[in-house]
Amino acid sequence: MTMNATIETAPEADAVSQRLTFVLAAACGMVAANIYYAQPLIGPISAALGLSHAAAGLIVTMTQIGYGTGLLFIVPLGDLVENRTLICTVIALGAAALVAAGFATHALPFLIAALFIGLGSVAVQIIVPYAAHLAPEAIRGRVVGNVSTGLMLGIMLARPASSFVTAVLSWHAVFFCSAALMIALIVVLRLTLPKRKPVARMHYGALLLSMPHLVRTMPLLRRRALYQAGLFGAFALFWTVVPLQLAGQFGLTQGGIALFALAGVSGVFAAPIAGRLADRGHSRIATLAAMLFVALGFLLTHVGAAGSTLNLACLVVAAIAIDFGVQGNVVLGFRAIFVLGHEHRSRLNGLYMATFFAAGAAGSAVGAWAFAQGGWALASAIGLALPVASLIYATTE
Repeated sequence: MTMNATIETAPEADAVSQRLTFVLAAACGMVAANIYYAQPLIGPISAALGLSHAAAGLIVTMTQIGYGTGLLFIVPLGDLVENRTLICTVIALGAAALVAAGFATHALPFLIAALFIGLGSVAVQIIVPYAAHLAPEAIRGRVVGNVSTGLMLGIMLARPASSFVTAVLSWHAVFFCSAALMIALIVVLRLTLPKRKPVARMHYGALLLSMPHLVRTMPLLRRRALYQAGLFGAFALFWTVVPLQLAGQFGLTQGGIALFALAGVSGVFAAPIAGRLADRGHSRIATLAAMLFVALGFLLTHVGAAGSTLNLACLVVAAIAIDFGVQGNVVLGFRAIFVLGHEHRSRLNGLYMATFFAAGAAGSAVGAWAFAQGGWALASAIGLALPVASLIYATTE
């Protein structure tokens, strides 16, 4: 079995214009937001659908399971299928699922729709290696960082945007509005993106069968995926549980939770910084710093008396630190794995992302359970343990 799924020449220095980079970044942000719209809404959605407090985490977990499945079975097609068509088709799948979620009035239909929202959102992880294909080696970290900035901005703005729309209209309107946005995005991408047709040397089954081989033979891929698994599991736990803590401990309304979520937007600045540090050969120190940011963020949540203004302020700072560390480290991982070979870049990206999104799904589910059992104390202790585990593993590099 040959491992070469594509044959490509080196990209030209001007292959990625500023306009195209902006379009790719905006597309990443709009699509990635679909994964996170439900996070601050688990309270009103679970109440409307009849889900128990302990089961509320399924609202987020099902989307992440769908996303992880798509990473393993859809994203690798970027090494086989013309990329522009693939991107638009996957976004269309997500748009249909968003409409279904908007119409849902019972738990099971909503959870099935959430699964397919996750599947449709993996278009982001076809776009990121697509951008890397277009970028020359010398600026690949910067281009990936800039495109990832749009991705991170979409993630960060999704939470406050969905909270504001819910406060003004309803949580159903969040999904209908996003579906309309996806349809408009498909039109723009069809008119803007250049075609990229891989020259396939294997069929789909062989493509999938090659992925375990990549995991076995590329220790850097395994290491970067496990680093991010610890950080992203903590990230998912934090943003699943903190809306419940803010509503219960501080009495914040949906609008107040939306304002809190805006604090995480500052994490978007980590992506371009991390990309530039990686281009300059500083990936290791930047990785360790990212892990420390996340761990310190969870420690900060315990500063000040419970329910006090000081404690709320420290929660805001913690959100910034956690998001900054997680978003920076994911770009460092992108930069590291994308130099391992253009011919299997989509598969590497799928494996990398699937590993830590599985951790994210687990983090959301465990976080909701831990909060129901032991409140913020238990949930945050688990959240702290995850980046600490990543940090310990990093010392063995």
